[in-house]
Amino acid sequence: MSGAAADAPLILAVPSKGRLQENAFGFFKRAGLPLSQGRGARDYRGVIAGVPDVEVLFLSASEIARELAQGGAHLGITGEDLIRESIPDADQRLELLTPLGFGAANVVVAVPQAWIDVRRMADLEDVASVFRTRHGHKMRVATKYVNLTRAFFAQHGIGDYRIVESLGATEGAPASGAAELIVDITTTGATLAANALKVIDDGVMLKSEANLVASSAAPWGDRARRAARAILARIAAEEEARTSREVVASLPPAALAAVSGEAAERFAARVLQRDEAAGVAALQCPASQIFSLSEWLVGLGASRVAVRPNDYVFRASNALVERLERRIGPA
Repeated sequence: MSGAAADAPLILAVPSKGRLQENAFGFFKRAGLPLSQGRGARDYRGVIAGVPDVEVLFLSASEIARELAQGGAHLGITGEDLIRESIPDADQRLELLTPLGFGAANVVVAVPQAWIDVRRMADLEDVASVFRTRHGHKMRVATKYVNLTRAFFAQHGIGDYRIVESLGATEGAPASGAAELIVDITTTGATLAANALKVIDDGVMLKSEANLVASSAAPWGDRARRAARAILARIAAEEEARTSREVVASLPPAALAAVSGEAAERFAARVLQRDEAAGVAALQCPASQIFSLSEWLVGLGASRVAVRPNDYVFRASNALVERLERRIGPA
């Protein structure tokens, strides 16, 4: 690595428009990492307020996937569907650090509703053979997801088809006669239904959502590593605080001994503090378990159980940082 690369700041690529950008801004703001565009919405560069050594690039989601693959950005937010489609060896070149909870959509195989006998991919294999015999050409599949489609169809032993690359509204291809079926992305399925299409039962190719992605091809110098650790520490702290709650219970001394092992086993709770003199136990548990845990503590004899959220939960160890460093290697 050259001296310039070792001293380069971290490049974070963020969607430049639409709902993905709105959600990305909200995600970083919740993590205490407010993004700003230097000269307003038309500026394609920005910063994270209060975090040095970070340059923010505002790009389209597809450009972000490309920059990550080529090492032009260290971290980026983009959909897993774009990663899997545009980068065949994504698992070797990139690390999907964490899903972000927005931009969810499925890449699916959809056929006309009139194909009542086609419910599974195995049925589609039979249709492809019959179609070529009757019509003298291969069954056509309209899609933007060429690589994903080829891999998925090969996995199901389907080879007698032709891909028609779609540049517009893919769901309209069967009605217009451009193709017999489609592979497309959908959130609710409403647009497919409006175009008289249905998803094959085992035709969900990929359940996609926006991910925070790291590039192993980027120049990970000292400044970039420090900035990444700072960003990932805040993201992990916000995520843990959002998905967990702290529970404080006033318990009789005889009940305190039961808290540690059984609470962990039954409710995935972690004991933060147990003060036998004061008769108080403090635990952290998944947000989904707070009612069950609280009722159990009352059943043990707790006179009072208080549940409270945390803004952030920082830890000495960070799974996101560890995952990144395993991928990019030592400095």
